[in-house]
Amino acid sequence: MTEKKILLVDDEADIRSMLARFLNDKHFSVVEASTCSEAIEAVQKNLISLAIIDLIMPDTNGIDILKKILKINSNIIGIIVTGFATINSAVEAMKAGAFDYLPKPFNLEEMLITINKALEYQNLKGENVYLKEQLRTKYKFENFIGSSDLMLKVFKTIETIANTSSTVLIFGDSGTGKELVAKAIHYNSNRKDKYLVPVNCGAIPEDLLESELFGHIKGSFTGAINTRIGRFEYAHGGTIFLDEIGDMSLNLQVKLLRVLQEKEITPVGGTNAIKIDVRVIAATNQDLEKAVAEKKFREDLYYRLNVIPIHLPTLRERKSDIPLLVNHFLEKMRKEKGTVAQSVSDEVMSTLLEYEWPGNVRELENLMERMVIFSGKKERLSSEDLPEKFRKSSVSSSIHKVALPSEGLDLNNLLDDIENDLIRQALDKTHGIKEKAAKLLGLNRTTLVQKIKKKSAMGKF
Repeated sequence: MTEKKILLVDDEADIRSMLARFLNDKHFSVVEASTCSEAIEAVQKNLISLAIIDLIMPDTNGIDILKKILKINSNIIGIIVTGFATINSAVEAMKAGAFDYLPKPFNLEEMLITINKALEYQNLKGENVYLKEQLRTKYKFENFIGSSDLMLKVFKTIETIANTSSTVLIFGDSGTGKELVAKAIHYNSNRKDKYLVPVNCGAIPEDLLESELFGHIKGSFTGAINTRIGRFEYAHGGTIFLDEIGDMSLNLQVKLLRVLQEKEITPVGGTNAIKIDVRVIAATNQDLEKAVAEKKFREDLYYRLNVIPIHLPTLRERKSDIPLLVNHFLEKMRKEKGTVAQSVSDEVMSTLLEYEWPGNVRELENLMERMVIFSGKKERLSSEDLPEKFRKSSVSSSIHKVALPSEGLDLNNLLDDIENDLIRQALDKTHGIKEKAAKLLGLNRTTLVQKIKKKSAMGKF
């Protein structure tokens, strides 16, 4: 990983030297400047990620230096430091584009926390800029994979609601593509130039989720070293995606309800409400109506969220889409990983259509990737490339397909015939090597040899 390059702009050599040693120890690359002209030259010659600038400089002030630096490279993150902190200068620094404003003397560990947060913000900003055009194409709903009636209904709903600001609640099992739907709605809406901010409500501890959603004021709780904006404020003008909403605590549900009603948030430890314009898309794999009946989810919040419901079908409910999905995943891997597999055998496709897919589309995609990786340079995937559980499932499905004639049948003879046929197939596949054939049948070699001898003696093999 490339070291991040930090520019230190301060006319006091001792301070620059002390901070440079500290940052070098933390694996940052440091460039020093003692004047405005040196700072500008450093930005022109180096790929600077972050600049720490002293407010009071002999030839100008740090805010003017920051402005000049940002004209050269607007991606640089600026932090202003000063021994003469005032509210006015702090406000001016923020207006000029500073990420933060720290008074001297500063604690080195506090400075490191601020730097890491600034770089994290820079990465998120860069990723959003890069991904916006990609996502606009990727999440156009005409590129969704599916032609079943159930999926066409989902596509029609997305098309109808994308340009509204109505709240959406997506229902669906894990792996059905709830986040894909949220992205399709956002990137086909008039909010597409703003952020789509995802939050997994089930993955963030309850005591941190409120701060994550609404932000916090410096000193509002232990560890709140700086004021931090929350995901709702970050999503202003865009969309927030609240995944696993059913896992949110009742206490936090009350606060979310107020946000939806009042269109404003109050940071943890704050007293002033902040007006926001955010579209809310929520998702769950739980039965929220049942949760409401059991008093585990607030009824009023449920109805606030459930303005436009979208129900995503499981893969087993739309098996006619499996061939399309298989071809899509194979093509995707050829483009992204340079693989050569282009199709699957009829036997593999039959197995995939018979399987129940508890992990839905995500499980199918993972299976295709595994098969392609272990198949080597094969252009057509065969049943030998399937994991063992799918091969067993295929055999089981074939047996279950035997229809019972109206006149009845001799079950023992039928099972004997099936066993004979499977033994012959195993021997054919292994060119008569009994040890390998036994392995394919899940038997030890001795048992297979005994079966063959017994059947041969009875004239059945």
